Amino acid sequence: MSAHHGHSHDHSHSHDHGSGAGAHRGLVSRGAESQRLKWVLIITALFMVAEIVGGLLSGSLALLADSGHMFTDAAAIGLSLFAMRIAQRPPNTKRTFGYVRLEILAALVNGATLLAIAGLIVFEAWQRLRDPVVIDGTIMLSVAALGLAVNVAGAFLLHSHAHDNLNVRGAYLHVLGDLLGSVGAIAAGIIVLTTGWTPADPIISVVIALLILFSAWKLVREATDVLLESVPSHVDMDGVLAALASIDGLDDVHDVHVWTLTSGFVAISAHGVIDDPIEHSRVLTEVRELMASHGIDHVTFQIEMRRLYQIPSVQAVP
Repeated sequence: MSAHHGHSHDHSHSHDHGSGAGAHRGLVSRGAESQRLKWVLIITALFMVAEIVGGLLSGSLALLADSGHMFTDAAAIGLSLFAMRIAQRPPNTKRTFGYVRLEILAALVNGATLLAIAGLIVFEAWQRLRDPVVIDGTIMLSVAALGLAVNVAGAFLLHSHAHDNLNVRGAYLHVLGDLLGSVGAIAAGIIVLTTGWTPADPIISVVIALLILFSAWKLVREATDVLLESVPSHVDMDGVLAALASIDGLDDVHDVHVWTLTSGFVAISAHGVIDDPIEHSRVLTEVRELMASHGIDHVTFQIEMRRLYQIPSVQAVP
């Protein structure tokens, strides 16, 4: 909620640099995330070759789909690493926020790639159901079992960072999709070996594709929300406005904007009016503390003095 006022006033501006520490901590923590991504990239690339060979030899769609997904995983993880490295470059006069948004762009690209992969798997599965092929269940099962171990290791390395970093989550979802693919390939391999029923392979592939589709859509939606500078999902905007309104001596809070710059960096900017300039420091301290309690550490708050605050017109903005 915000309102724009035509007025003349004395500007008093506060930029809470407590958030700067949070931002620097986030960049430092990227070092651990970067190392984990490197290890996942290495094991993914090594196994990708084995899975492609296994898929071609066995004729398994589940393995071929999974190996293709492994290739996109390597590209996705590489993209995440690249974005993470560039995002740590310092701000400059042209890009005052630096390059941190590249991580969100990388997450969006990875999510869109996952959507495309899910669609391709469903299409190929339909083709296999219409025109079944002979599958070597033994090779399929062996390679899928090895793939499961690789993907479990990759998911374990990335899991702890996937909840609070969209960029890492994009790479994690690629790995998780492969893990599901390996589980599906194992299940299909067992069914083919025990019953000879080859349609199990494309059917299981479709189930896996739907699971990937759901996770990918959520990632794309969240990345898009960040790029549109929507209020973060964990921030209660009504609660934020109520908290600001509860500060003694602070009136007419307006032009309130809350957004996420990148994962772990939530900011707010707002204006408010006070009567006594002596209250300036106290009000700003309360604003900072209350916003921190709502998960907002980067605060830019402009205080205006009522004695010079003239309002010839008021126009509400939804």
